[in-house]
Amino acid sequence: MVIKSVNLETVCGVTSRLPENDKPEIAFAGKSNVGKSSLINALMNRKNYARTSAQPGKTQTINFYNINDVFYCVDLPGYGYAKISEEMKAKWGTMVERYLKRSRQLKQVFLLIDIRHEPSANDRNMFEWIIYNGYRPVIIATKLDKINRSQIQKHVKMLRAGLSMEKEDILIPFSAETKQGLKEVWDIIDGFVIPDDNSQATE
Repeated sequence: MVIKSVNLETVCGVTSRLPENDKPEIAFAGKSNVGKSSLINALMNRKNYARTSAQPGKTQTINFYNINDVFYCVDLPGYGYAKISEEMKAKWGTMVERYLKRSRQLKQVFLLIDIRHEPSANDRNMFEWIIYNGYRPVIIATKLDKINRSQIQKHVKMLRAGLSMEKEDILIPFSAETKQGLKEVWDIIDGFVIPDDNSQATE
């Protein structure tokens, strides 16, 4: 998809009412500092639209980005940041669960996990939680450029085993630096948001 317009249309906090959108929604979840903002910026072909930060826990809202007036890229709050109070973690959890259960337009959830490490308990819980809410998450294994090419398959197997993924579950190794994996992510998004008769609009 050629990105022509990007608009941060809605920002929802813990007390906000979720928008009733009329376009498909594609959501992105992941642990704090896993590279979610970098992925979203790469998808939108923007350098600093989704704010990146060395400070984990920066995303404390659900952010709805209107892409080309065709679909919404939904940035969910990062999880697993130790310095956030238990009360706030619970509120974020309730907010995300409410979104997963109530959105009528949510088509697919991508879950970002650092390819360098075994999935954490928080990663496993989120993976199972997304499935429990009716979606089969696509795993994006971030920070691909941080490991040697010879290690990729070993680490992919580690993630798949750590999450107890099914054979048909999709895992895409991704690097925000080299953009490897970006086309594969877009191919999946396009399959949900572009009608068959507009297939010529894809790249």
